[in-house]
Amino acid sequence: MKKLLFYVISTLSLVIAVSCIYLENRYGGGSRFPDLTTAPTLSGDKLEIVANLSLPPGNIAVSEKGRVIFSYHPEAKPAIKIAEMVNGQAVELALETPPNVSLQNILGIRIDLKNRLWVLDNAEHGIGQPRLLAFNLDSLKTEYIHDFPSEIAGIGSHLNDLQVSKDGNYVYIADASIFAQTPAIIVHSTIEKKSRRILEGHHSVVPDNYLPVVQGKKMLMGGILAVRPGVDSIALSRDGLWLYFAPVTDEFMYRIKVSDIHDADIPNKVLEEKVERFAAKTMSDGITIDNSGRIYISDIENSAINRLWPDGTLETFIKDDILRWPDGFSFGPDGWLYVTSSSLQHVIFKSQDHILSKSPYHIFRVKTDSKASSGH
Repeated sequence: MKKLLFYVISTLSLVIAVSCIYLENRYGGGSRFPDLTTAPTLSGDKLEIVANLSLPPGNIAVSEKGRVIFSYHPEAKPAIKIAEMVNGQAVELALETPPNVSLQNILGIRIDLKNRLWVLDNAEHGIGQPRLLAFNLDSLKTEYIHDFPSEIAGIGSHLNDLQVSKDGNYVYIADASIFAQTPAIIVHSTIEKKSRRILEGHHSVVPDNYLPVVQGKKMLMGGILAVRPGVDSIALSRDGLWLYFAPVTDEFMYRIKVSDIHDADIPNKVLEEKVERFAAKTMSDGITIDNSGRIYISDIENSAINRLWPDGTLETFIKDDILRWPDGFSFGPDGWLYVTSSSLQHVIFKSQDHILSKSPYHIFRVKTDSKASSGH
């Protein structure tokens, strides 16, 4: 009996040890990301607080009329998925979904040029039914809905962020694939209601082996698993010609011509050759682009917003410790740039009590010299 017990314990110990080594090799480790920030153009006091929240915001979309709509970050397990700032208070947005359809796990939202709010539901990393919806922003009624099949967004996927073409005929989605580790860009045709996964496994969508360190905290889940998503940052140039994208921990921003990714006859291997390495960047989460082609980057490690100019020059636009994990962007009217501060270093794998103790969480805005349509 003692020998059997010894054998069982030894076997379990070996399995645990091998599992830890596997998890460490597949999901853990990583070195420090290079600091490319410069002296900021603006001082931190130029940041205006738009919202003080008890739970962290995720993404944000500001309408042409100045309506501020945001998702609560799903890592905080919020009861309210999407809210609007009304008279200085966050109020649940009463979206009318079809019968038997509920919002499961929302992060990415956008407002298009047709005044529709697009909502991306990753369904708990693909465990539920990943879904894309669009709502009329005035009536709040559903105008578009699409359920992604498992071959497009299966278990382990993470439909993180999205961009919508100017005509509304295409939606471009970053599948960060945190757990399955098969990151890709999804190109969805709203006319045909068909989707394609492109660039899966290409170096432009796979994260580099860096470990995020946010305000002194190493981003390790359970002390082992590094928070290192695949392609996450995604933005469409204002002329609709280029799609820019990058994983959070990649040293570079990439881009590809939209006309190429619309061509379903181009083999994936050929498409990979059309990806351009645009410029060096800081560690990025959300990105957005203004009319002059400058890319704004939320820099989670340096509590900063940086800008990439069309010639590849990188500059720090604004930097302040109050930007606790700057996350999602949206331009609003009159050149105001809105940014959420999700403070995920206090949220991921934390208890609800801990998350609440780190409030308030903020939405900020800063006046820029940029022009860009609202909503994305």
